[in-house]
Amino acid sequence: MNGLIKRSFTLAGHRTSVALEEEFWAVLLQMAQARGQSLAALVAEADTDRGPDRPLASSLRIIALKHALATTVIASSDSDAAI
Repeated sequence: MNGLIKRSFTLAGHRTSVALEEEFWAVLLQMAQARGQSLAALVAEADTDRGPDRPLASSLRIIALKHALATTVIASSDSDAAI
C-alpha cells in the first residue's frame, strides 16, 4: 500500500479507516501526547473541524505539517537565542 499505515477509528458513531505515511502518524501521535489526549481524540477533533470538501486524511496531514512547522520555528528560535 505504498508505505501507508491504515488505522481505524470510530468517528461520530461510525467506523472509518485512515491511511497515512508513518511519518505523519508519528507527528500526530506526538501532538496528541503533548496535548494530553489520545490519538483517537485528536483524529475525532480533526474530523469535526474539517470542511465538508476536505478528506480526513488530508486534514490530518495538514495538522501534522502545521505542528511540525510550528515546532521547527520554536526550536529554531530557541537555538538563535542561545547564540
